[in-house]
Parts: sequence; structure tokens; C-alpha cells
Amino acid sequence: MAITEAETMRQLAVVRRLEAAGFRAWPASSTAFDGTWAVRLTASFPAKRLNSVNPLDPSDNSDIPQRIARARDSFTQFGRAIIVRQSPLAPPELVNYLDAEGWERFDESIVMTADLTQLDLSASIERIPIRDTARYVEASLRVHERPSALRTGLADILEAIRPPTGLFVRESENGSPIAVALAIHDNDLAGLLDVAVHRRERQKGIGRDLVAAALRYTVHKGSRTGWVQVEAANAAGLSLYRSLGFSEAYRYVYRAPPGGTR
Repeated sequence: MAITEAETMRQLAVVRRLEAAGFRAWPASSTAFDGTWAVRLTASFPAKRLNSVNPLDPSDNSDIPQRIARARDSFTQFGRAIIVRQSPLAPPELVNYLDAEGWERFDESIVMTADLTQLDLSASIERIPIRDTARYVEASLRVHERPSALRTGLADILEAIRPPTGLFVRESENGSPIAVALAIHDNDLAGLLDVAVHRRERQKGIGRDLVAAALRYTVHKGSRTGWVQVEAANAAGLSLYRSLGFSEAYRYVYRAPPGGTR
């Protein structure tokens, strides 16, 4: 069945809203606009979402080679290699240009949503988010097994988040962090970010319990729609969110010049 223009516009409106929520939930230290292309850069943290060109209007398709060159210069000044985050909002002409220039595709991700009013979260344990940002940062670094050099950068990101944020940490009996999650309450939207279970504690239901607790927190705050971004290769993560009632809204993929570093 052919998709009507009205349906396409409705889908793009959903993508725009979730993209905007994602930017608020995981803010870059610097965002510059070239037309409707958001050039996001963060010197202190290497996450791709914080260091990428994000086209936000399929009709904004002028001067593509020149704008790519300008963006590359901005990335160079930050000491980073340019990457483009290609979502359904990317102009087809830009996609064709990147294809013709041999830009690689990598780390495809799926944005999933759920109607929180329809989820059964009654079996989850009521957990209260912590208020200590420094404690959360330490827990996140340990669970993700990230280097301590990223401590300040992660703390800066958390402090820059404007919507109300729930910081969730699950600890072992000896007090060691084994799982973390962020719940961002943004009006009627609830975003899940930084969700992780330590590799030695996986497949024990810990992730599901923490995610459900985080969602219950946002429902109590008034959220009605949940969203999360999961790498397409993360089979366990996709299975978890689908089992909770999430379904795919759209996908995006990162693009890098041939031979470029990621």
C-alpha cells in the first residue's frame, strides 16, 4: 500500500518531535546551525550523538558540498573527524551525495516508542532516583567500563540536561554499581538514556527491573509516551524493550568519509 503525503508528513512530525527531545535529553556543549543542519560538538565526551551533523529538514538540500566542507572545518577545530547522523529528516540529495562520495554507514540505531498508559509496570520494584550526580557519574563509568578521563565530560552533560531527570543506580550486595539508567521527563515524553548492565551481571533480569522502575517514575510525573534509542545490533536490548511494549518508530545511521576515523 502506497504511503500518502499526509501519512509521510505525520511520520516526519513524529521524527522531528523525538529528535528534538533527544537533543534536550543528551545536550551537546556546542550546537551551531547551518540552515537546518545542527552541527553538534562536545570536546569532553566522544558520544556520536554529541559529535555529529544532524540534518533536520528533508527539503534543506542546497549547497551540500560547501556545507559539508564547513562542517568538516568545525569538527577539525574540535579535534574530531566529521560524521553525519542520517535520520529520515536528512534530504535525499544529501544521502545521494554521501553515497556518491563513498561515505560509510555504521552503527544503525532504532528509535522505539511505547504508550506508557498501556504498559503493565506493576511488577517492577518501586525505586527512588538518586540525587547525587557525582555518584551516578562514578556508577555509569564503572558499569559501562569507560575511562575515568570521561568523568568531567559526563558530569557536564548531566548538569546541562534541562528537563527533570531521574538518576537510577542498581548496586550489588557489597555496594558495587551493576546497572544504571537515566529517565528524562520532558512534558508528556519520557526518554531512557545511558541504560546499561555490567557485563558480568547480564541476563539476570536486572536491566528489565531498572528500566521498568525508571518508566514508573516518569509515569508518576505525567509522561505518556516513552522513547529509547537502541543500536540495531543490540539484540538483547531490542528484545527487552519489545517485551515491555516498545515498537520501532524510525531508524538512523551514522555516515563517515571513506577512510575516516570513527
